[in-house]
Parts: sequence; structure tokens; C-alpha cells
Amino acid sequence: MQYNNLKSLALFISLFMLGSAAYAQKPRARDIGIPFSGTPGKNNAITDVAGVEVGYSTIISGSGKNHIGKGPVRTGVTAIFPNGKVNHHPVFANWYTFNGNGEMTGTTWVTESGFLETPIMITNTNSVGVVRDAVLKWFVDKNWYKDEQYWYTYPVVAETYDGTMNDIYGFQVKESNAFEALNSAETGPIKEGNIGGGTGMLCLGFKGGTGTSSRVISINNKNYTVGVLVQSNFGRKKNLTIAGVPVGIELKDTLNYEIKAAPQSKREEGDGSIIVIVATDAPLLPHQLKRIAARVAIGVGKVGGRGENGSGDIFLAFSTANANAFDRKNSETVELLPNDQINPLFEATVQAVEEAIINAMVAADTMKGINGNKAYALPHDAVMRVLRKYNVVK
Repeated sequence: MQYNNLKSLALFISLFMLGSAAYAQKPRARDIGIPFSGTPGKNNAITDVAGVEVGYSTIISGSGKNHIGKGPVRTGVTAIFPNGKVNHHPVFANWYTFNGNGEMTGTTWVTESGFLETPIMITNTNSVGVVRDAVLKWFVDKNWYKDEQYWYTYPVVAETYDGTMNDIYGFQVKESNAFEALNSAETGPIKEGNIGGGTGMLCLGFKGGTGTSSRVISINNKNYTVGVLVQSNFGRKKNLTIAGVPVGIELKDTLNYEIKAAPQSKREEGDGSIIVIVATDAPLLPHQLKRIAARVAIGVGKVGGRGENGSGDIFLAFSTANANAFDRKNSETVELLPNDQINPLFEATVQAVEEAIINAMVAADTMKGINGNKAYALPHDAVMRVLRKYNVVK
């Protein structure tokens, strides 16, 4: 590749670094000293639940004034497989909406059937349709239903709005991006911040994005894991609470957004959304998983979410236990954790959601998007000074 002048070379380097930043592994909340309750799993991620795989497609290009269809672009797609791309099977699931100004497709059948039969995809508000259609094409390409002559399914695709940073009306997410997220899904540690569907998101007054966490608990001498992934794009700065401390109020004079005047850039305090996916290997049935999903709202509330009118707060929980529960013809026997033993799972869910949201903010980089709009990263040093002020850390 040749460059006509130093200016064009500098632009290429800056865009390359901007894109690379989204993929670099970032510090996490515990890394900078923020304390949390509970015991995390090995990777402190949703992938600590055996079989869960996560993949991303991150799209970052262009700068300056927004030209619809031409960028700048700050968006992406996240894919979550409950039990992998290869040895997959439907799992028990259910969902809950804390405030419904948002979208998660396929949930009518999840409620009706009690099963999640597809991967979960998360993207931006205007790209739900293309991602949903891409999942169906991917199923055909991969022979997902193993030569069944007749099959139907309803892909689960959720969204949050990134139009403050991204050319959202340019429909920049393509079928290929959904394929990339699906094909790249893997287990183990996963990246956070400005990545996947969370690339262009804002949260509680600062840059938001994708975050994850997990908890390991013991019930009747048996260990279970609860893992969470969030796409975090909600809340008012004044409500930001970390480790019980009113960090948002303390940082009221810290730069958070620079939003220029443009119709597609309008963002009121409290607007935005959060999608939360909860995975567990505990043997829970769909009605119990709805109870788990409902507890997500407590974790969101602990960091400052209020389920405001302009927010789409939609949560889905699934269990990887009872692997043979789904059968189109035969009756199956399933294991059930008694309701009287479910409280530790509620607690683990709340803890993991709280940490996943803060992880998303800690990992997120400052981002400049359309029309010069700028979202600043959560200032790590300032946060720790506030926590020391309140004697939460030394």
C-alpha cells in the first residue's frame, strides 16, 4: 500500500490503532483494586460455565462528520453459544424485562416452549433484522439441524442503541459480521469494553460496552457456576455507584461526554439500554430461570440503573444442565434444584451482574465517534481516589 503524503499515513495509523484498541485485552475492575463480593470462576467470565462460547465482530472505521451509509462506524455483533457450535442442543431458558424500550427477538417462543434453541446475538438497534436473517443462513450453511428435512427456529437477537457514536442509520452491520461473530466464538477468557455489539455504547456517564463476570457457589456440597455477559449502555452519571460508593456524584466535574448537536446524536440522560445474559450449570427449569433473570435488575440497580423510560433493560437466563431434556418425540427425565435452595443462585447473579457492568466500563477506552462526539473512559485513578476517600479500599 502506498501513501501520497504523511497526512494520509497518519490517518491510517490512527484508524489502525483505534481498531486495535477494541481488541486489546484491557484491565478489569479487580485489576485496578475495585472490591466485589463473591468468588469468581477461573476466568471471571460467562465462559466459566462449561460449554459456553462467545465470539465478536467489531467494526471501527472513519472519523469526522456523519454521512449516512459512509460512516464513521463504531458498532459490532456479539454471539453467545450456550453449549458451543458443535455439540449443541436446546437448553432450558427464560427471560425478563425490567423496562421494555428495547428488543430481544425470539423470546415469545422461549417463554412458550421453555427452551433456547439458538445462539444469542447482540448488536445495535437498527441491525437486529440483518443479524437475525444471518443466523438462519448460518444454520443452513452449517447444517445446524443435521439434515432434518423440516425445521423452524426463532433466533434470539438483542440490541442497544449506539447512534451517538455510530452511523446507525447507515446500516453498517452486514451479514458477514454476524458470521464473523458466530464463527469466532470460543471458550476461555473473553475481551471486554469497546468490542462486539458493545463497541459504541455509553454507560452511566462514561464509555460503556461489553463486560462479563462469574461466580462459583456451593449448594449441598456441590459447586455450581453462574456466568454473566452484559452489553451496557444505560444510566445517568449521577447514579453511578461502585462498591456502594456514589462515584458519579464525586466525579460530577469529570469529563464524560462531548455530544454535538445532530438529530441522530441526541441522547438524554437515562436513555440507553442494557442486555444481560445469565448462564448457569445449576439444574433449573424455565420458571426458575425467569426468577434468576428477574434478579438481574438488582445488580443493575446496585451500579445505578433505574429502568428509566428510555431504557431497554432485557435479560435472559439459561441452564446448561439437563442436556437431554429436549426431545421432539420422547419423554425425558430431568433434574430440578428445589426452590428452597435457589437463594445462593440469586445472590451470585446479582454479584456477577454488578461486576460485569463495572468491568465493561473499566475496560472501555475513550472513543470519538460521529460528528466529533466523544465518550470518555471511566478514569481509573479518580475512581480509586474516591473509593479510598470512603474507606472502601486503602
